[in-house]
Amino acid sequence: MKARLGAVLFGIGVLCLVLAAGAAFFVAPTVTKLPYDLKLCNAENKPEGCLKSSVAVAENAKFLQLKAGIPPTVQTGTLEATTEVAPQAGTTEAEMTGDLEGKTVVWGAYGTVKWVQSGEVISQYSAELALDRRTAAAVGWDKQFLQTDGPQGPSEVTFGGQTYKFPFHTERKDYEYFDRDVRKALPIRFDGTEKINGTEAYRFQQVIEETDLGMAAERIGALLGPLAPGATSGKVMYSNTRTIWVEPVSGNFVKVREQQKKTLVPDQGTPVALLDADFVYTDQTIANSVESAGKNRDKLLLIGRTIPLVLTVVGALALIVGLWLVLAGRRATAAARHRAAVDADTAPAPRQSSEQVTSGSPARDGEAGSR
Repeated sequence: MKARLGAVLFGIGVLCLVLAAGAAFFVAPTVTKLPYDLKLCNAENKPEGCLKSSVAVAENAKFLQLKAGIPPTVQTGTLEATTEVAPQAGTTEAEMTGDLEGKTVVWGAYGTVKWVQSGEVISQYSAELALDRRTAAAVGWDKQFLQTDGPQGPSEVTFGGQTYKFPFHTERKDYEYFDRDVRKALPIRFDGTEKINGTEAYRFQQVIEETDLGMAAERIGALLGPLAPGATSGKVMYSNTRTIWVEPVSGNFVKVREQQKKTLVPDQGTPVALLDADFVYTDQTIANSVESAGKNRDKLLLIGRTIPLVLTVVGALALIVGLWLVLAGRRATAAARHRAAVDADTAPAPRQSSEQVTSGSPARDGEAGSR
């Protein structure tokens, strides 16, 4: 009985170890990839697991107001920047072929900056890019684009580095992060860990020193007259200190801060601030981001760590107990056979029957002789 039960437990142990290996090496890698079916949330934040918009606010910001038929002016007020990211399933299926098939997804991104006090749209952009499903870094694609209505206007772009997400299982190291204004990926440094709404996050910081945006001469000219009278030429300088807090297991942003500056530097006169704004995620966006990152983290840890670990422990225990029971059963069987053999060797000779004893006795013989 012990041997049979041990064999069953041994088989269960082997099965558990096989399942643990399958979960760790086959199932887990499939969930640590950007899925094809992500959707942007609607007004009711549905469907389940959808991507919510991110909102950042800059109070007491200085910014350039451009309106048709009115000379450009610099205003002061509160700016609200909204970013939406929407995976493009149809474009992914149609465009991600050849070496990109199965490895990349296409995401569309849309950004709007509004002047809160007036409700006026100050700037907008839209982009479409291909992302590596495993690292979430931009990959080469001939139809990627970045369309802006700011001072630069539309132009060709080559995305690179991280953009709207960090890799699954983000490491404590430096990465490359794409900046829309300079239109290239620049280093973003690992800067420590921090708790955001109770969730541990890795903090990364990218410092972009003052950089000439290379704005076209006609665009510079349109600014010089109203903002720098007497100047005949100039340039627009840009700087930014970008800080991103990332939940490391999911790679999701939980908080973002951007301290942006753009300055018109004329060949004559005083430089003019075209943008001086400190954008920070709103409390609601931080709460949404922490919740979403936590759900993704728990799912990834369950599939990639908890289930394989539990199956490994259960499998190992079942193997040990099963092997012990099999060996114990064999020892018990061998002992029983040994006892049976010993009992057979030491058993007394069988007694003769009473008839056999009396028929051959001397008394009976004497009696027969006397007769």
